Amino acid sequence: MTTTATRPAAAAAPVPADLRRSALPLRRRLTDGFSKSLMGLALLVALIPLGLVIFHVTSRGIALISWDFLIEDIPNSARRAGGGMGPAVAGTLVITGAAAAMAIPLGVLGSIYLNEYGKQNALARLIRTMADVMTGVPSVVMGLFIYVSYVLVVKEQSGFAAALALGCLMLPVIIRSSEEMLRLVPDELRQASAALGARRWKTTVSVVLPAAISGIVSGVMLAIARAAGETAPVVLVAGTIFSSNWSLDGANTTLAAQIFKNAGEPFPAAQDRAWGAALTLMVIVLLFTVAARMISSRFAIKER
Repeated sequence: MTTTATRPAAAAAPVPADLRRSALPLRRRLTDGFSKSLMGLALLVALIPLGLVIFHVTSRGIALISWDFLIEDIPNSARRAGGGMGPAVAGTLVITGAAAAMAIPLGVLGSIYLNEYGKQNALARLIRTMADVMTGVPSVVMGLFIYVSYVLVVKEQSGFAAALALGCLMLPVIIRSSEEMLRLVPDELRQASAALGARRWKTTVSVVLPAAISGIVSGVMLAIARAAGETAPVVLVAGTIFSSNWSLDGANTTLAAQIFKNAGEPFPAAQDRAWGAALTLMVIVLLFTVAARMISSRFAIKER
């Protein structure tokens, strides 16, 4: 008696995307097309004012951008032509860098505690509430807080005081954005790491953070861009200088503060320097964003 071996059923060939789309009901296809059209229109509406701002700032400021403009001292008279934004460039890099050095580690560690350890306990709820409150605090209020609690105590305006104010503005943004990115990491990754015997801190460092690094970097760069463009805290606590100060001691200034001061002057030379400073600030933020993206892509988990 002969038996015939049954052949395994052949794997079904993948259905092309256009074929799957044509199989959808007409109503679903129309809804899908309408939704995509609305999203494209919303993107266009958002890009138009952004493009106009970039074009206007570039067209007004490009004539002033040169190496001398980036390194020369600020004129001590607003009506004087020439000069540069060297002290403001140095102050922006030093103050924003110091604020980032204080806020980024605290913000990321805080988000790790909230999402991986604290969850919904009383301390975690308190930190979330305070972070939400600080996110809505106007920058001038934060500047006044640092002025009262630090500047009046040490009796000196300084770049360090400005870094403290900007760091306080950056911290809640980093905490909340990083926590949301950590929430998007699937729990299956944590469970798989725990099943292999890894401790929670090891899982967080080697699995969770690499999976969320791109989103965390986006939140960090958003906070840095906000801090670099803040004016009121710097004007209140940093003072005024006309020559470069590459330290956190003593008075300092930033590009945002110089944009505010020069744009309010009636002299064409001062207004031109404000346009040049605005373009310089845009380029600096863009360069740091691109560099952060490249670094984060190096450490992110690649898709299989």
